[in-house]
Amino acid sequence: MVSLWENWRNSAGMRRRGPKFDTVGGPSTYAVELTKRHSSVSLTEQGADNGSLRVNLSWRMRSSDFDGRTGRRGSLRHPLQALKPQVVQAHTQGVVDVDLDLACMYELADGSKGVVQPLGNFLGDWNSPPYVKLTGDDRFGSPSGETIYVNLDHKDDIKRLLFFVYIYDGTPAFDRTHAILTLFPSNGPRVEVGLDQRAPQARSCAVLLMQHEKDQLVVRRQVRYVYGFQSELDRLYGWGLQWGRGYKAGKV
Repeated sequence: MVSLWENWRNSAGMRRRGPKFDTVGGPSTYAVELTKRHSSVSLTEQGADNGSLRVNLSWRMRSSDFDGRTGRRGSLRHPLQALKPQVVQAHTQGVVDVDLDLACMYELADGSKGVVQPLGNFLGDWNSPPYVKLTGDDRFGSPSGETIYVNLDHKDDIKRLLFFVYIYDGTPAFDRTHAILTLFPSNGPRVEVGLDQRAPQARSCAVLLMQHEKDQLVVRRQVRYVYGFQSELDRLYGWGLQWGRGYKAGKV
């Protein structure tokens, strides 16, 4: 099976063929890639608006940032250089410590609003409102990443969901990571959104908005970076929540 990152790198070539949506992978790994040009897809039309929707965030460090002023790794003069661990340099001196967090603001049909996120241990609920559940917090960018589940059997109870990513701690380094948000519906192709823009000082990014539009459950690419945290995204999208300082378990 073609890996997620190989699919992502190959997507540029697929775009030149001009399909209705940018597509990634073969028949067994088919995906819809949301881009600036094709920024939305109807889950209803895809037959993917019921059952369990898995929303996954994965990331890895950009390998292209490792050469810079020190020269290309693994040159003929220094063939063993390629075997040394790759250190990611921040914009100032020191090593980048990237901790991307996946979160979701929700607004339900009854008017209730809130957030599902690692900060404050707001993990949500699958069988009860908000029908959105965070499974854990990955602090190291492991292959499994971070995952939120949405119970689309209760889609009529959900007005809108905003999936966003933020850097809780460490150096702002969206421009030093390859990050991708993937929706895995119970039916139909997966949907992918890449955080592929350079925003070196940003701490948060609104990635994907899901809402009802003319009896369709639609997801729209956002990829809007901000330099603050959740409260700034709240103001941008008019959520109207009250925000305070939060902490992760084991951190102060």
